[in-house]
Amino acid sequence: VAVGITTSGKSANVVEGLKAARTRGVTTIALTGNGGGPIVEFADIAIVGPDGPSWKVQEVQFALGHIICELAELDLVRS
Repeated sequence: VAVGITTSGKSANVVEGLKAARTRGVTTIALTGNGGGPIVEFADIAIVGPDGPSWKVQEVQFALGHIICELAELDLVRS
């Protein structure tokens, strides 16, 4: 799994990283805000946060990152 995190969805290095991962058959996830941006085109799963200033988008991404890690850990414990 490859995860790309960008507040705008336009960060060239993050977009290119997700694009490269996807062409190699890796499942891709984008955490972004402000409408998603070009990165969503290369994401199997796109989680688009709020519009607004970077700090607002980053706060949502921070919380989502913790939730995703917690869910993954719970899944590992159960299996």
